[in-house]
Amino acid sequence: MLGAIIGDIVGSKYEFRNIKSKDFTFLQPDMFFTDDTIMTVAIFDALYSCHGNFSNLENLTILKLREYGKRYPRNEKIGYGKLFEEWLNSENPRPYNSFGNGSAMRISAVPYFANNLNEVKEISYKVTTVTHNHSEGIKGAEAVAVAIYLAKNGFSKEEIKDEIEKYYNLNFDYEDLRENYTYKVSCQRTVPEAIYCFLISNSFEDAIRTGISIGGDSDTLCAIIGGIAEAFYGIPKNIKTKALNYLDNDLKKQVELFYNFKNFQKEL
Repeated sequence: MLGAIIGDIVGSKYEFRNIKSKDFTFLQPDMFFTDDTIMTVAIFDALYSCHGNFSNLENLTILKLREYGKRYPRNEKIGYGKLFEEWLNSENPRPYNSFGNGSAMRISAVPYFANNLNEVKEISYKVTTVTHNHSEGIKGAEAVAVAIYLAKNGFSKEEIKDEIEKYYNLNFDYEDLRENYTYKVSCQRTVPEAIYCFLISNSFEDAIRTGISIGGDSDTLCAIIGGIAEAFYGIPKNIKTKALNYLDNDLKKQVELFYNFKNFQKEL
């Protein structure tokens, strides 16, 4: 989960100011967490609050997304999508047929609560369809969750690629993306590019840098990349330590709770 948060923080500076380069200072003072971090933590809190019984997960997901959304309202750093913000403030929140990439950026905790791929898909569906009930929104979240599950369980990049190509064509060219990829907020134009960036990377940090270098919706793109890259590579301790300083105490406590969770295999 911290990998997704780090991707969000690093991408925050470049979301609307793409630099198309890997050459930048990794964690800078003017970087910050955004709604991607907040919603990632909210999904974890919903999952954790189930205590292993996911029969009420949809209702808990709604509760936690709205709780965190109201605790961290829109400002110059937190930019909820228009439809999601309406959902947050609705008296009767209903899914709104979204295929936005928000479903995929917040999913990184899900694979740590699942015992197999079927459970990954079932849990992903439950936390996604409370808002993103469009088939592409569901697919994007599931593909990211599956990639993280495989990465954390020792599958090779080739095996991960083979599985994800059941969802998306990953036949990209890096230089073409760096030259031509632009800002997109859909799952179908964010998730495959994010997974590709992970697949061609050589370390956690390089994965995030690769995401920044292709541009686009940098904070969300790199949140997706970071969740997968953490599961595959782990995160260097110096980056973990520095990244936690960007969070307030409430978010930091939830991150620490995640890493103390009994099924998580890599210590913070």
